[in-house]
Amino acid sequence: MPKPTIVLVHGAWADGSSWNAVAAALRSQDFPVFTPPNLLRRVSIDAPYIASFVAQRTSGPVVLVGHSYGGFVITNAASGNGDVRALVYVDAFAPDEGETVFQILGGSGSAFDVPDPTTVFDLVGYPDGPDGDVEAFLKAPTVHDSFAQDLPEDDRWLIVESQRPITLSANTTPSGPPAWKSLPSWAVVGTEDRVIPVATQRHMAERAGATITEVAGSHVSMVSNPQVTIDAILAAAAAVGEG
Repeated sequence: MPKPTIVLVHGAWADGSSWNAVAAALRSQDFPVFTPPNLLRRVSIDAPYIASFVAQRTSGPVVLVGHSYGGFVITNAASGNGDVRALVYVDAFAPDEGETVFQILGGSGSAFDVPDPTTVFDLVGYPDGPDGDVEAFLKAPTVHDSFAQDLPEDDRWLIVESQRPITLSANTTPSGPPAWKSLPSWAVVGTEDRVIPVATQRHMAERAGATITEVAGSHVSMVSNPQVTIDAILAAAAAVGEG
């Protein structure tokens, strides 16, 4: 049987390069791999974009992988998409219907669950957005201390300098019906994650019935400890093949 295509969906403040180590390892094992752009507008825009990408750029079974907010997107993009056979969440949101990012993080102890968002974000207006919406960039100390604290300093500065912002409305738009209710899922849980705390990740992964692997990593554990994510994706791909 042909190997499933692996589609890696990045999260906020990142781009496809956040998957470089993972993608290279999968490619070396002859998996077709794509790392499409996640628009980071809101799920009602981002999920249909990823679903359209999968429909037009892949053939055969797909393992859909999401990091951080990318998990929110794949949860919705895979709903009703028959080519997607498995989901992999990496330090990611796996929302239930009606939940929002801010709702999930509220009271979790996240570094982002703060009374004044301007202490962790730089908020900037953008053209043609909904009234009152803004883009959120991570402040440099947020990257260094809470987002990627286990990466070398030069790599942390690259994130500060090249980050793609997410809109605030992306964090307040509710999720639709979750694909994890009908698809098998795997989850990589970073125990040193200060963005989505470990208890919150575990709760979502257990609720989804995911096969869970924990790693002593930050919110970007697929960069600092890529093998754990690679192994989870290979397990999902093997299960798809068996199906």
